Amino acid sequence: MTGAGSREAARGSGRLAELDLLRFVAALAVLAFHYFIAFRSVWGETPAELFPAISTVSGLGILGVELFFMISGFVILMSIWGRGLGAFALSRFVRLYPAYWISVGVTAALYGLTAAKALDPKLEAGEYLANLTMLQRLFEVQDATGVYWSLWVELRFYLLISVLVVFGATLGRCLVFMGVWLAAAGLSAFTGVENHWVDLIVMPKYAAYFVGGMSFYLMTRYGPRLVLWCTAGISGGLAVDAALNRVHGRIDLVGYAAMPVPDWAIVATVVAFYALMAMVALGWLGWLRWRGLVVLGAITYPVYLFHTAGAVLIVPALHDTLPPWLTALVTVLATMAFSYAVYRVAERPVQEFVKARRRRRTAGPLPVPAEPSPEVPPLDRKASVP
Repeated sequence: MTGAGSREAARGSGRLAELDLLRFVAALAVLAFHYFIAFRSVWGETPAELFPAISTVSGLGILGVELFFMISGFVILMSIWGRGLGAFALSRFVRLYPAYWISVGVTAALYGLTAAKALDPKLEAGEYLANLTMLQRLFEVQDATGVYWSLWVELRFYLLISVLVVFGATLGRCLVFMGVWLAAAGLSAFTGVENHWVDLIVMPKYAAYFVGGMSFYLMTRYGPRLVLWCTAGISGGLAVDAALNRVHGRIDLVGYAAMPVPDWAIVATVVAFYALMAMVALGWLGWLRWRGLVVLGAITYPVYLFHTAGAVLIVPALHDTLPPWLTALVTVLATMAFSYAVYRVAERPVQEFVKARRRRRTAGPLPVPAEPSPEVPPLDRKASVP
C-alpha cells in the first residue's frame, strides 16, 4: 500500500474535520451572497449599496454551492467504497430528508401564517406536498425556496454514482466514470448545443466540480498519481469556464453595480477551491482537529436550508430599527441557533437511530452458550470460572 493509501486507511472513512470547516465556509459564502447581494426584496433596497465594503466578496459567495459540489464529490465517493446500493440510499435519505422536511414546513408556515411577502413562491398546498419529495422539478413544480435547486443537482449526482455502487468502486472504474462524464460535459459546454436530456443527466454546468472532488478523494486513497492530477486539472478548466458563465449570467440579470464581481476574482476563487481540496487530499490540513469543527459541519446543511426563511422573517422586522450591519448579524446568529436546534432535535437522533440499527444488524444475534461437555466433571467446570 502506498504512503497515501496508508494515510487514508489510518484516517478511515469517518468525518474529516477540514472538510467540515470547508462545508461551513461554503454555507457562509452562500448566506453572504443572499444576504448582502441577492435579497433586494428582503431589504427593500439593493444590498450591495447597503454593504459596499464586502460587495465583491459577497458576490463571489454565489460560488459557494460549487464548493459544496466539490466536497460532495470527495465525500460521496469516499462513502460508497465497499457499500451496497441499499446502504448508500439509506445513508443519503437520512442525511437529506429530516431537515429538508422541516424546511418545507417552515417555509409553508412562513408564508401561510405570517404577513411575509419577500421571496414568496406563491405555492398551493399540493405544490408544497410535491416539494416534500425533493423531486418537484421532475414534476415541473416550483421550488418552495430558492436553495432547493442544488438538492436536485445532488440527487442526480447520487443517481449517476450509483453506477459505481452497483459495479463496485475501484480506481480503474472511477477513472472511466470520471473520464466519460468530463468528456460529455466538455463536449456539451464547448459546442453550446442545449439539450434537455443532456442537461438533466450530464449536468455540464456542475459536472467538473463533482469530478474534481472525486479526483482529490482518489489521491487521498491511492496517492497523488499523475492521472489524477490530469483529471483534476481538466475538471478545473471546465469549472472556471462554468463559473465565469454563471456569474456573468447573474451580472447580465441585475447589473454590475448590484453584482460587482470581476473576472479575475472568479478565476481566483475557483483556483482557491481546487487548491484547498488538494491540500485536503495531501493531508496538509490534517492539523485541523478542533472538535467544534464537527459541529460546524453538522449545522451546515440546516444553515443552508433555513437562512432564507430567517432573512425573510427577521430583516424586515429589524431593518427600520437597527443599522444594516447589526440587523444582518442578528439574522445570522438566529439562523445558526435555529439550525443547531434542528440538528440536535431532528437530524442527530435519526442518524444515531439508523446507525444503531445498522450496528445491531451487522453484529447479528448474541451467540448462544454451548452446552457443557458431559465428559468434563462439574467440579472442574466450576473451578475454571474466575
